[in-house]
Amino acid sequence: MLLLTTINNDTLDGDGGSVSGRPPAATDAVADADELVAWLRLEQTAGVGAETARRLLAAFGLPANIFSSSFSALHKVVPERIAYALLAAPSDAVQALIERTREWLQQPGNRLLTLADSGYPQALLDISDPPLMLYVKGRTELLERPAMAVVGSRNATVQGVANADRFAEILSQRGLTIISGMALGIDAAAHQGALRGAAGRPEGGSTVAVIGTGADIVYPARNRGLAHQIAEAGCIVSEYPLGMPGVAANFPRRNRIISGLARGVLVVEAAAQSGSLITARMAAEQGRDVFAIPGSIHSPLSKGCHQLIKQGAKLVESAQDILEELGSLQAAATIPAESAAAIGAASVDGSGRELLAILGHDPVGFDELAARSGNDAASLSGQLLELELAGLVEVLPGAIYRRIG
Repeated sequence: MLLLTTINNDTLDGDGGSVSGRPPAATDAVADADELVAWLRLEQTAGVGAETARRLLAAFGLPANIFSSSFSALHKVVPERIAYALLAAPSDAVQALIERTREWLQQPGNRLLTLADSGYPQALLDISDPPLMLYVKGRTELLERPAMAVVGSRNATVQGVANADRFAEILSQRGLTIISGMALGIDAAAHQGALRGAAGRPEGGSTVAVIGTGADIVYPARNRGLAHQIAEAGCIVSEYPLGMPGVAANFPRRNRIISGLARGVLVVEAAAQSGSLITARMAAEQGRDVFAIPGSIHSPLSKGCHQLIKQGAKLVESAQDILEELGSLQAAATIPAESAAAIGAASVDGSGRELLAILGHDPVGFDELAARSGNDAASLSGQLLELELAGLVEVLPGAIYRRIG
């Protein structure tokens, strides 16, 4: 069993610039102890952010060259304060992180990729701010395969979860790796669908979870089981050092990696102000395709998708729409018409099917539905409960009912 640290689910509510390609002297994955120390020192030096680190790498090559340089040479590239910090001995905290990272790398399936590593994903080298280092747990080769990001609301509807699961399953079956952020709701459903779609298929895509904590931490805690499945059959990726807890600012920033690894981003459900829209914006800036699933005009979780479609995102109704748009993959067979909702419909009687027709596809309040159907409250409640148990209707806050499928 792979060991992953879990943090409490209550821990969290919810520099530009670039270097073209890798540092001059590319190497294989970090294995040499001195090299590992140098990369971690650079990442942890006070005042050295992503932009400064890439500027130093462009000037000196590998981190070891940075730390062996003189103050005057360093000061030509960075301010005096940072030059002195680079020349100082690593703190006890940095030494502890180095030792922790060495131990983590001894565990099967764990790997540390740097900008100088020949295994660093080419797709990320093409974005404006590639991560300095990637902590990887699982199947590293998935980072180089054709991929699609699937993102959306943490507080997803039943229909949204079903859509994310089904789209991810079909896309994974057709060879696309599904990238998401392992959050609750749409992310988790996308990972689960992708794992199922790739199961037993050597050519399947599987899934990659890009997380906003250290690679040794599971957040949220409820996704612990899913995290183990992804680590075994897919891949978990983080740019943050081991032990990094859930910090709110980390999650929007990691979204550039989700979109950067993918050929396109599918937004399933998103409110008007949503982290998923940040991912979509980053995808557009990176030259990736943006897709969105439309929903009811009355649903707050459709507002973000509709906004994206107005701005030029491609409206999709099936996974085949995405595959045909990408073009280079073999077109998928049409998604089977007999969905879970269709199977559920067969289990209800004629009055239940009649109520489904009256309900339509937009959310409806209980009183409005009673007026449409002419049923009394007790009879209507019973019918709605039957449809809910059959997986055909979901109840939204405020006693609002919506058809699924």
